[in-house]
Amino acid sequence: MARRYDSRTTIFSPEGRLYQVEYAMEAISHAGTALGILADDGIVLAAEKKVTSKLLEQSASAEKVYVLNDTMACAVAGITADANTLITYARQQAQQYLYTYSEEIPAELLVQRMCDLKQGYTQYGGLRPFGVSFLYAGWDSHFGFQLYHSDPSGNYSGWKATCIGANSSNAQSILKQDYKETGITLANAKSLAVKVLAKTMDSTTLGSDKLEFATVSKGNDGKIAFHLFSAEEIDQLLKDENVAQFQEEDS
Repeated sequence: MARRYDSRTTIFSPEGRLYQVEYAMEAISHAGTALGILADDGIVLAAEKKVTSKLLEQSASAEKVYVLNDTMACAVAGITADANTLITYARQQAQQYLYTYSEEIPAELLVQRMCDLKQGYTQYGGLRPFGVSFLYAGWDSHFGFQLYHSDPSGNYSGWKATCIGANSSNAQSILKQDYKETGITLANAKSLAVKVLAKTMDSTTLGSDKLEFATVSKGNDGKIAFHLFSAEEIDQLLKDENVAQFQEEDS
């Protein structure tokens, strides 16, 4: 029955489903894990890099975590080419708002504009949905630090901690169990992120070649600072958190 209705994003099935949108979400479930954790003093973004070959040149730039403007960053799971297009659009929207109003765009407004574009790709013929989900980490003067998730349908929601990509259900269970509503610091959030990735990633060993880490926090000067961890910093973080212990417990 589904085959009669899954060739167009604009055709509903008799059950009221849009199969192409569901297929796009299914593609994301096979992508590398990405998670975000909201702390009192910042946000942690962590993501799994899929290393397809040892011969692949490891680029210095990130492939899962991106800066959108001076107060926002995002992590992606899904088709990277689709993500690049949407990230370019988000950066343009942020700069247009800054140019017009001389202040940074509110976090939720930028997420809304991204989702408006994604929703359009589920409604018009000849288009396919973007096969990528985003985790947005941002700050604004209205609501402080915020963490949002959006999917190919154009829906978005605010979270305290969440995960997208492969093994996201297992990661969500650990986050639900270990996340504390109050008093969680950026250091606590980094520890929790390492624990979740160590227990849910398919890889037997974790290292800087398979992970990306970033934080959005306030610097000593009061300005929002985005920090992308270097390979050395990631290895040191994994060593400090005793990752081997988590993996032994899981096995």
